[in-house]
Amino acid sequence: MNMSKTFPQFAVATLTFALVLATSGCTNSSAKAGGPGGRGRPGEGGPVPVVVAMVSQRDVPINVDVIGNVEAYSTITVKAQVGGELTKVSFHEGDFVKKGDLLFTIDERPFQAALAQAQANLARDTAALGQAQANLARDIANEKYAQDQASRYRGLFDQGVVSREQADQMRSSADALSQTVLADKAAIESARAQIVASKAAEDTATVQMSYTAIRSPIDGRTGSIAVKQGNVVAANTSDLMTITEVSPIYVTFSVPEAQLGDIKRYMGQSQLPVHAAPQADATTQESGVLTFIDNSVDATTGTIKLKGTFQNAANRLWPGEFVRVTLGLTTRPHATVVPNQAVQTGQDGQFVYVVKGDRTVEMRPVVTGTRVDQELVIDRGLQPGETVVTEGQLRLTPGSHVQVQDNRESPAVGGSPPPTKAS
Repeated sequence: MNMSKTFPQFAVATLTFALVLATSGCTNSSAKAGGPGGRGRPGEGGPVPVVVAMVSQRDVPINVDVIGNVEAYSTITVKAQVGGELTKVSFHEGDFVKKGDLLFTIDERPFQAALAQAQANLARDTAALGQAQANLARDIANEKYAQDQASRYRGLFDQGVVSREQADQMRSSADALSQTVLADKAAIESARAQIVASKAAEDTATVQMSYTAIRSPIDGRTGSIAVKQGNVVAANTSDLMTITEVSPIYVTFSVPEAQLGDIKRYMGQSQLPVHAAPQADATTQESGVLTFIDNSVDATTGTIKLKGTFQNAANRLWPGEFVRVTLGLTTRPHATVVPNQAVQTGQDGQFVYVVKGDRTVEMRPVVTGTRVDQELVIDRGLQPGETVVTEGQLRLTPGSHVQVQDNRESPAVGGSPPPTKAS
């Protein structure tokens, strides 16, 4: 082989390959420069498509949103206060009852007999009182006659007409009748006391008789019946059923202790509204007011228990269910708000991309406040009427050109375009 001829060809081939690599490297560098990180910068490709919204200003309610539990206003356990056979049940399980409605009936015949006996005893004692009073009247008359006789015989003795024995006998008879009068008065007091006792026995029998008809002590909804008709119940031991008062009704919930100061401050100004909605149907809300703040903070959870009272006229709230609770504290007037998705988080904190009049963006730090539904309150950093990017932030850098994804052209992008949706 002739090496002098082969070497120039090999050198030419090597040089050609090096030029190809250099050209490829330049091409890749250009591609990277125009990639997503630098696309849309001035002089580096087309504008970045984005969705924008206008910074608005409105009155914003300041609320506390938590999960709560519905609690019956009161719960009554119905017991039998007398024993006997349960002869009648006057309602169906789950019925709504009013205060005073008849619920159960216990066999009343033994109590009717006891009441009749007490009434008879009262009548007997009343008659005995009348007899004692008649005896007193009789004995008082006899005593008066005896006293007169004793006085007359004393005069006759002084005159020597009758003997001392006769005079003393008349005096003894008068004194005996005086003691009889005293005994009659004591008998009358005893008869009166016996009447009081008999009247108390009659009242007791009447009360026991009334306990045979068990009535509802409150307005509420009945639960399941624990003792069926025909069973024998014992006094003060058998739970027949429970009644829960559901109108009004409580909603119990807990809030962080850090919010206790605000709640007490606003509660001192006016009644705080509370709204509750079942978790399965957030559109159905019941309105009430905050009526209770617990007297201590739960040290294990760092929360404090509150209660709202609801009229619950339509019975939408049910004891024991979990509900979404919104406690309204106050309303912040003229607050600056933007959509939630406009606010981004970086290494230096939260920021938004603001679209300027020349269709370039500016990365501006913001201080956020309360979140209200799909909007966020901006405490500092934005002014009403400015335009912020809500979609497409990942492809933006400060100074990037943007193209609003909307068929309508705003007269000034940095002005006040309405919120738009992506095409």
